[in-house]
Amino acid sequence: MLHFDNTYARLPERFYARVGATPVDAPRVVRLNRPLAELLGADVERLASPAGADVLGGNAVPEGAEPMALAYAGHQFGHFVPQLGDGRAILLGEVVGRDGRRRDVQLKGAGRTPFSRGGDGRAALGPVLREYVVGEAMAALGVPTTRALAAVTTGERVFRDEPLPGAVLTRVAASHLRVGTFQFFAARGDTEAVRILATYALARHYPDSVGSGNDALALLERVIGAQADLVARWLGVGFVHGVMNTDNTAISGETIDYGPCAFLDEYDPAKTFSSIDHGGRYAFSNQPRIALWNLSRLAEALLPVISTVGDEAVRGATGRLGRFQARFEEAYLRVMRAKLGLAQEQPDDPALVEGLLARLAAHEVDYTLFFRRLCAAAADPSLDAGLAALFPREPEALRSWIEAWRRRLDFEGDPPEARAAAMRRANPAFIPRNHRIEEAIEAAVRRGDFQPFETLVEVLERPYVDQPDRAYLAEPPAPERRVYQTFCGT
Repeated sequence: MLHFDNTYARLPERFYARVGATPVDAPRVVRLNRPLAELLGADVERLASPAGADVLGGNAVPEGAEPMALAYAGHQFGHFVPQLGDGRAILLGEVVGRDGRRRDVQLKGAGRTPFSRGGDGRAALGPVLREYVVGEAMAALGVPTTRALAAVTTGERVFRDEPLPGAVLTRVAASHLRVGTFQFFAARGDTEAVRILATYALARHYPDSVGSGNDALALLERVIGAQADLVARWLGVGFVHGVMNTDNTAISGETIDYGPCAFLDEYDPAKTFSSIDHGGRYAFSNQPRIALWNLSRLAEALLPVISTVGDEAVRGATGRLGRFQARFEEAYLRVMRAKLGLAQEQPDDPALVEGLLARLAAHEVDYTLFFRRLCAAAADPSLDAGLAALFPREPEALRSWIEAWRRRLDFEGDPPEARAAAMRRANPAFIPRNHRIEEAIEAAVRRGDFQPFETLVEVLERPYVDQPDRAYLAEPPAPERRVYQTFCGT
């Protein structure tokens, strides 16, 4: 079904715990990501069969797999926990796809492991469907992310606030190495393990940086760049991760662990969705600052293997960390220029962006809908009325900004229709609207109806394309239908 080549399993055994999945009563594949399965070189029809359901549900171990739970630590809402690890996830192994890229294949919700800390190791159907929808939407939006290969129901119940249908998500990632993986060994004073891990991670994710003479410093530099680019992309599509702990910060630069995540409806830089983020630590606009905080924790873990000579390690690490802000701002402005139809760089561009966002926030304007309408206005100024309609309390609130934006477009000199087409490739028509996800989950969990989930997944496969027959999925929620909190499902 899958052809494994497991490099992480060749590392010292203190990096993981070998453990198999706990069998379930009646695994059934409710969604198989066929294009991803084909990319992995899998036998798609066998994966879709009852035999495939046994593998994807954890009842059978495929040939070549080496099931294990990975060890890691992490700062959770700023508080360090020296041992976390895969408490409900089991890595089957690694697969080299048809594109030559190596990826982890992991079962999430596959039962207890030595890292479960008293948990049941299971996943409820709702969070599995949420991660499937949001992860695949992020991939289609062009944001680096883990992927969903399959969602499988287990025929069992899991108990949260109430009994819920159980499920297993098959997750695919460039790897499951996290900042917290390095912290796990650093907290134990295991410098040798940190060194091994740094060399392994650099070779796996950034092979073009191998040979610099200092693997740890080279890795830190590359991860800083990857995280700066990633968070800039999040802000571009209005994504709030919700739980940016160091154990949820991937060394690969992918988005990982879709727990209390959501996309903005109305633009609000202080928006949070996690039910426990009372202080706004992981608010939308705070994500760049937290990314740097997390990267600083990675740097601390790497210090002993960067250098043991005087303060050389500290100087090397702080020098790299000091470049994060400029790298992020460069990436963010690149994202926002594309959304505004600007190809060239001008000194006043940051002010143009900030002026727009301030207006969107003050008037609670829908982030995605505004930018999609802006695409049309770029081709036809008569459609400015559609933008003004998004400011019902003060229709003139955007006038001065629109005038400044049009003067800036004149500097570009592109034909209006070509500019609008480029903007449509940077501004999605469809995002995973929170209320639509909740509707799909409700239908599946309460009624066994997976059609709303299927429709949502299909539409989000083409987020930049107008799909008139599904236009209702692009509409913002009425105020009373806004989703204010989401949950991780543990």
